[in-house]
Amino acid sequence: MKAILLAGGKGTRLRPLTVHTPKPIVPIFNRPFLHYQIDQLRQVPEVDEVILSLNYQPRRIEEILGEGEGLGVRVRYVVEPMPLGTGGAIRYAGDQLTESVIVFNGDVLTQVDVNAVLKLHRERKAKATIVLTPVDNPRAYGLVETDAHGNIRRFLEKPGEDEITCNTINAGIYVLEPDTFERIPKDVAWSIERSYFPSLIERGETFVAYIDNGYWIDIGTPAKYLQVHRDIMDGRYAAPPFAGLPTGGSWIAPDARIEEGVDFQGPCFVDEGVVVKTGARIMPYSVIGRQTHVEEGAVIDGSIIWPNGWIGPDAAVHGSILGRNCHVGRSVSVVTPSVLGDKTVLTDYSKV
Repeated sequence: MKAILLAGGKGTRLRPLTVHTPKPIVPIFNRPFLHYQIDQLRQVPEVDEVILSLNYQPRRIEEILGEGEGLGVRVRYVVEPMPLGTGGAIRYAGDQLTESVIVFNGDVLTQVDVNAVLKLHRERKAKATIVLTPVDNPRAYGLVETDAHGNIRRFLEKPGEDEITCNTINAGIYVLEPDTFERIPKDVAWSIERSYFPSLIERGETFVAYIDNGYWIDIGTPAKYLQVHRDIMDGRYAAPPFAGLPTGGSWIAPDARIEEGVDFQGPCFVDEGVVVKTGARIMPYSVIGRQTHVEEGAVIDGSIIWPNGWIGPDAAVHGSILGRNCHVGRSVSVVTPSVLGDKTVLTDYSKV
């Protein structure tokens, strides 16, 4: 059985972090995001190959994931000749498939029971099964209505207050039958949400919902990217390296050098080769990437520092995300939530 990960997006909402790092491989702690999705797919013993549908910087993704060595499943790459949308990408990647295929959007993190979704799909002999998740503010999303038997009734994009009839939205996880792909035009940008799914409803085909009340997040904005790290550290989403740690516990690489006199408050993550000098303060929900140096008196507070950073003496970084190889000078103050791209240099005494 095959699975398709739709990993071709440019990650524009996460820029400048995604200028050099495609969104599917942005690090969550010290693992590329796609590793977490592949962990989910490995729940299903039948899945023997994951097909990555790529468009933006495909070589960077291939360099990171290879052919799936160490991931427990074979990885194959399909590069779109041009952006094809979600529907076009599925047709392009799955054109030769003959059995049910699991599809994941490349920016959602969830702990849905994929085996249970597949079981429902088969029991209902569905042409398509979609995972739905309830949200507190459905106006911000497109709603998906179901009937009493779990059949999909309609999709409603950006509903007005008087149009809200449910709180379930598309979670970006599907089981599809390839014999329906022929209705997706070849080599044309086409939306699965706006075109393919409505075609199932119009034709009266069996199209069912699996409603999952567990953890779900779209990591595609800086706020959500920060949030997913907090959620893992708080145990709301069980994932390495925090799975199994006590609440509030921190993960510190064995070779990290934390000098005496550091004010260290968990939960935090400190990767390999990190050096934290005397007098520095590492506050809760901070993530410090490998080979980063935090100098004397510096403060890292609820921020994510990607690898090879340098945080100067008495500098302070609050609630922000710093890309790779960032240099924060002496007494710099980053006091508003900021997103700094790779190799950003903030000179001494700057304020952001």
